[in-house]
Amino acid sequence: MYFAALLARTEDGWEASDTELDDVETLSDLTDLARDASVDEDTVLVFIEQEDAWFGVVRVDGEEDPRIYVSDASAAARSSYGEILLTDELLGREPGAEDTIAALEELVGLDGTEDGEPETTANDDDDDDGPSAGVVPAGPIGDSGVLSDLGLPEAELLMLRTDALAEIADALGAAEVLETVR
Repeated sequence: MYFAALLARTEDGWEASDTELDDVETLSDLTDLARDASVDEDTVLVFIEQEDAWFGVVRVDGEEDPRIYVSDASAAARSSYGEILLTDELLGREPGAEDTIAALEELVGLDGTEDGEPETTANDDDDDDGPSAGVVPAGPIGDSGVLSDLGLPEAELLMLRTDALAEIADALGAAEVLETVR
């Protein structure tokens, strides 16, 4: 079960709205959604959470590039919404490298085995739910200082695990408005 919400900063504080991510396929789509919710190009935060498994915060300030923090990259990599946040840049990969490697392997038929060998590996017990699952680090990834100037220091963000979005909203002074859309 996912929860997604937008928090837009206004002159009067924060405004919250729940949001559907069904039509969001890329980080660019998510950024556009946030910019549409912005009041006078002020800060908009996108919160995404999957039942205490992981959470992500995307911060959009006007036309600047979005800043992203994901609490557990490996858990997010197994989620379609998490994959939106885990960009090549965030993961430190060459853009499109994963797609190029997968396309070449498919074209040439490289599966890591010799003809006649079984296609099992010692890692078959792993929960490899996608092509990026093996290369995504466990734990937090991204800009851990994304909320520092808004009242949540980096060290506190890194310590959050359960009910994280409520704690973040509380630190920002937006707990009541977030609760209205939860």
